[in-house]
Amino acid sequence: MVPKIKTATSQRAPGSSFEDDVLAGFSKPQKSIPCTYFYDQAGSLLFEQITQLPEYYPTRTELAILQACAPQISGRTRPGTVLVEFGSGASIKTDILLGACSGIARYVPIDVSPTILETAKARLEARFPTLSVEPVLGDFAAGVSLPADVIHAPKIGFFPGSTIGNFDHDATVRLLTDFRALLGRGSRLIIGADLRKSPEILIPAYNDAAGVTAAFNLNVLARINRELGGTFELSNFEHLATYDIDAGRIDMFLVSTRAQQVVIAGRRFGLAEGERIHTEISQKYSIDEVRRLAHRAGWHSSAVWTDRDQLFSVHEFASEHE
Repeated sequence: MVPKIKTATSQRAPGSSFEDDVLAGFSKPQKSIPCTYFYDQAGSLLFEQITQLPEYYPTRTELAILQACAPQISGRTRPGTVLVEFGSGASIKTDILLGACSGIARYVPIDVSPTILETAKARLEARFPTLSVEPVLGDFAAGVSLPADVIHAPKIGFFPGSTIGNFDHDATVRLLTDFRALLGRGSRLIIGADLRKSPEILIPAYNDAAGVTAAFNLNVLARINRELGGTFELSNFEHLATYDIDAGRIDMFLVSTRAQQVVIAGRRFGLAEGERIHTEISQKYSIDEVRRLAHRAGWHSSAVWTDRDQLFSVHEFASEHE
């Protein structure tokens, strides 16, 4: 039987569609749109631009950590290992592991963007001629299966970028439990997790001066207009990022700048002036918080690496059945 990831996040219902989720989110007192819908083709490209911004420290910091720790990861990698990446995007960070770990024979990137997957496959197979790249199109949090021919191979899961922060704690435990079931006995998991830090560093990372994050946030409304017959006027909304220090959590919103009516898939919704549509959470952690969540999901900590300024962390976990 081919293992399959079950729905792991409270933001989406099993088997739901873009239309289902948006209509359900707008029917709640706190209107919301699941952040997974950021990543159509335009959104994926905008996010890649975000990772290059001077304010956005996570990508360059995680890359430096991975470059430093890759030899240690490689030393524990068996020949014929399959690298499975959840939410692979352009697979830029993956290059570091593939370059360092000669034991990795196949790479399975999982992403919602077919264009991103095709581009990454062509680039990686050109750079690593002996590597087999087998993309899986889908949302890793909503139900995907691995190719049947990799099921019995040793596997490393790769979940970089602090994507783990887009889930609340209970949903994170469910997701990591599902990763363990999908990857199988004796598997390992490499996770990037953003660390708690001052608002002076965090807020600019989610509200950059060039306005790229704002465009990324607003693009989800443009997607609703294109795919669900929406009538959003994007100029009537503003991007907002807030930080709850006690919870260690960034929240992103789209704020209605006027009282207005919008139509989505034939249904009409009212928005008051100043009303917020919640679009994303980005949880920040201590190292121990990450370890506790993983332990609840049946993983045990093998190693953790951080940068000198303690901005970001990369964790290696092993299945407790190893």
